[in-house]
Amino acid sequence: MKDPASTQANRPPTHQRVWRFLRNNSLGLAFMTGFLLALAGQAIAGHAEFNNQLITDGLAPVSFGAYLTTSDFAVDVTENWQSEYLQFFLYIFATVWLLQRGSPESKELDKPGTESDKDQMVGEHARRDSPRWAAATDWRGLVYSRSLGLVMAVIFLLSWLAQSITGVAAYNETQLRDLQAPTTWADYLSSADFWSRTLQNWQSELLAVGSMAILAIYLRQRGSPESKPVGSPHTATGVEG
Repeated sequence: MKDPASTQANRPPTHQRVWRFLRNNSLGLAFMTGFLLALAGQAIAGHAEFNNQLITDGLAPVSFGAYLTTSDFAVDVTENWQSEYLQFFLYIFATVWLLQRGSPESKELDKPGTESDKDQMVGEHARRDSPRWAAATDWRGLVYSRSLGLVMAVIFLLSWLAQSITGVAAYNETQLRDLQAPTTWADYLSSADFWSRTLQNWQSELLAVGSMAILAIYLRQRGSPESKPVGSPHTATGVEG
């Protein structure tokens, strides 16, 4: 049995452990920090724009805290979230079957589909260090083998639902300011406002993913796993740098 005092003495200093944690998680931490900063910036800019519109309509401006609870702010946030998660959901499932010759975003051309249990290390082919559910041969293995796409789909649907609810509230606020009758949630789902908000985000996400898959055939980014090695031929498929 190891001596606790000896184990404690062998631990690296705190600053080294912190630095190691930051290095090992830098990608996620950087993007989450950027997300929070962008969300804060959106809230500040949105608050100013919202109050400008209220003043134009002859109404009193609201505080920053009150703006964060408005449907106007909520719909702007959720409509972006749903389109982003739609992008990941579609891309995860589409790349199971769809291929793009020469793109690192595609699987190799001879590997379309869900692949064999041996290739995926599931069931009897699971390793000792594989996730526990990967070795399951019942519903757990079936769910876990599709869990990433399923979670992305659920988040997309929940975000889209939230967009529709906050969107109809924001739409009706505008209607009431203009002394017009509000609409129901069901009617809002077929309105131009809802689909304009939705499709303007969907088209940009689909364009970005398609562009990435095609441009990565011919262009390179040295050191990035999203790019092929700089010297790889344009026809190399499913190769990451």
